[in-house]
Amino acid sequence: MTIDRYELRLIEDNVVSGGELALPDDGINRVLYVVHGVVTIDGQELRDDQARLGRGAVRIATPRTGAALWRWELAPIASAASLQDSAQATSRLKLRRKLAWPIADRLLMRCDSVAFPPAGCAYLHTHRGPGIRCLIEGGIRIDTEGASHCYAPGGAWFEPGPEPVFARAADRPTRFIRVMVLPASLKGQSSIGYVNAEDRYKPKSQRYQVYLDAPVAL
Repeated sequence: MTIDRYELRLIEDNVVSGGELALPDDGINRVLYVVHGVVTIDGQELRDDQARLGRGAVRIATPRTGAALWRWELAPIASAASLQDSAQATSRLKLRRKLAWPIADRLLMRCDSVAFPPAGCAYLHTHRGPGIRCLIEGGIRIDTEGASHCYAPGGAWFEPGPEPVFARAADRPTRFIRVMVLPASLKGQSSIGYVNAEDRYKPKSQRYQVYLDAPVAL
């Protein structure tokens, strides 16, 4: 039996030049990914296409440029998303999904990117844990649960893990950023499983870049 205790959510933050976004000391595990700009997070500078995993209170400052960030949170369902609407920063909840629980006794959060050449595909597959993806360039079609959905840059979608998925990129280079919640035993290992045995050995067009792959405590 599964229990709905936690959710994964994706929030988009925009911070003006010289502005600051303060997130509360709530114990929530957060992955922060810089879509564009330069930010300082607790003394650490991050630029375009860099990510950081933290827990609880954090201050995000943009001393020289404005910045756009994607923020993934693994949070109790009963907790409120921290959203700001001020002259310094604005936040928008892009997607939230309840997670089937438990996933494993010990967990990690992985942030990576998946890139496809024009018209590249990911054969029918599953994953060992849930995650939210967000397209950063190109276009993609996701086929799962008897339906197809197409996404443009900024579009986000959830994959629960066990449900088979087929992905087809548009006729241009395509890349998405994803954060998954996985068993800690998968640290440094792929989470993917191919549904059809013959697909396991075919050349794969997708390429991965891992930003974070770290255990988390709840």
